[in-house]
Amino acid sequence: MYDVKITAKHMGARVSPKKVGIVLDLIRGKDVMDAKKILVFDTTKPSEIVLKLLRSAEANAVNNDKMQKEKLFINRIWVSGGPMQKRMKAGSKGRVDPILKRYSHIYVSLAERTEK
Repeated sequence: MYDVKITAKHMGARVSPKKVGIVLDLIRGKDVMDAKKILVFDTTKPSEIVLKLLRSAEANAVNNDKMQKEKLFINRIWVSGGPMQKRMKAGSKGRVDPILKRYSHIYVSLAERTEK
């Protein structure tokens, strides 16, 4: 149904995949213009990262494959866990408590709507 798909990815975003997933659920399956409007008014850190990624994917579609901006929609968007920085914090009774600083890999795939 959609033959050409444009992808963009952000590897190693310094935000937890769990937090990014909440933002991705807001825009999954929407038109690119509507998704950008939603992300502009969201004040969380993951929304800024996803907005920048979405603009990059849109620019790839328009400049490289000559797609129309108005017909683009989010075909697939997903997040996976990246590497973790492992740190230790002093705990009680001489023990240590782990601190896991999580990273994310964010992927977006755009396609152009076709009229039926």
